[in-house]
Amino acid sequence: MAATAAIAALVGAVVGLAVGYGAQKTVVERFFPNQSVLSKPTDVQSVLSRVEPAVVSIDTTAFSEATGSSGGQVQGAGTGMILSPTGEVLTNDHVVAGATVVTVTLFGQTRALAAHVIGTDPSQDLALVQIDNASGLPTVQLGDSTTVQVGDDVLAIGNALALAGGPTVTQGIVSAKGRSLSARSEVTGRTEMLNGLLQTDAAINPGNSGGPLVDSRAQVVGMNTAVAESGQGNAPAQAIGFAIAIDSIKPVLAQLASGGSGGAGGGTAPNTAPATSYLGVVVRTVTSSVARQLRLTAKSGAVVVGLAPGGPAAAAGMKVDDVIVSVAGQAVRSVPDLVGALRGHPSGTGVVIETLRGPVLRTVHVTLGSQSP
Repeated sequence: MAATAAIAALVGAVVGLAVGYGAQKTVVERFFPNQSVLSKPTDVQSVLSRVEPAVVSIDTTAFSEATGSSGGQVQGAGTGMILSPTGEVLTNDHVVAGATVVTVTLFGQTRALAAHVIGTDPSQDLALVQIDNASGLPTVQLGDSTTVQVGDDVLAIGNALALAGGPTVTQGIVSAKGRSLSARSEVTGRTEMLNGLLQTDAAINPGNSGGPLVDSRAQVVGMNTAVAESGQGNAPAQAIGFAIAIDSIKPVLAQLASGGSGGAGGGTAPNTAPATSYLGVVVRTVTSSVARQLRLTAKSGAVVVGLAPGGPAAAAGMKVDDVIVSVAGQAVRSVPDLVGALRGHPSGTGVVIETLRGPVLRTVHVTLGSQSP
């Protein structure tokens, strides 16, 4: 049940979306025309009939260190998506982080079922939960987030504010793609950098974390994770939420499934995935519009838009606006390329990274850090 705190933002903070969870951050781009239509209530209801049965509420209990030896407990709530008939549920890491008890309530039911965490990837804010002794459950259909267009109609479904009576459904559009944000966990002190996020104006609230962002074909294109919130002295943020693109989640599912068991019945603390390599950058895929906006000479790659102070990239001399074009000889044309290239190198190892700074190709030697669970 990790809480998160703001690091920096241009237009305010971005809050993690499990009940009682804190803040993260982002930057703002322009909007584009609509590409798909859910014009009739029957269209929305048709999509919901195919997705809602596989959306669950997740409730957690964790020991609060702030209460010291008094044994105080903190309750949390979030959302999940059923991936398999036997009860594998995808959600955000910050929904279940630190939880000693995890329960799941199925759509249309009131009785909570015992569950446990199979594995987590805190660096990408992902977790896989197993409902104990489950079978024959409905599942969501994962879509293709690479085909999503700015302007596409979407629905957000989730356990907003942990309100009784079933999930909350909101409608909006994909208002931008390729957003980046970073957040620091107040529980672990870890900084996570999330890239390639979908932005939506569908209303998202605490408790929506881990729930699906669904397109007009009833396919999941993202996992709702954060919402913009104004910081002191900033203009009010309105209708700006963020979802992890589903195509960045798919490659991690097998790793999550083999990440270990948290104990039957959810009565023991969950295990987490092994430490992951850490570069310490916030990046965006270089597109023609990004290149014009940032005045880049590169036509593709992953441009650095933020650096973790003292992180591996900063220590190696990388700077904002450097464009990463290769890692250990593997071409990097986008943010997913960069994530995939780094995944093959354990923390503590050195890698050669090629970057473009303006028109100049540079080679930097980076010793990857660790994002320990």
